[in-house]
Amino acid sequence: MHEMGIALQIIDIATASIPPDLKEAKIERVNLKIGKLAAVVPESLKFCFDVAIKDTPLEGAGLSIVEMPVVARCKDCDNQWTIDGPAFSCENCRSGNLDIISGRELDIESIEVAEED
Repeated sequence: MHEMGIALQIIDIATASIPPDLKEAKIERVNLKIGKLAAVVPESLKFCFDVAIKDTPLEGAGLSIVEMPVVARCKDCDNQWTIDGPAFSCENCRSGNLDIISGRELDIESIEVAEED
């Protein structure tokens, strides 16, 4: 399950992003964008994240995941569309000469930090 490795990297990145003058700050939520082609199971990642944040500055933080669709552009006719099925050919001209524009993302979009009292 590579989701545990991803969860640990998210924790490392989020912890490192806390400014030095706010070391006691509490991270409330990490917001991710994950493409459908990223080979990540969102439910597994959330489970691993919840397990791995114990005894870290992220303990109690939420993980929000937005799944990004697979969007392609045909290099032959310049058509752009969202791919919903397993066929990777242009829905306009049937060419297989494509660029994948989105769907491979695995990005931390933002990290929400609680305000200090």
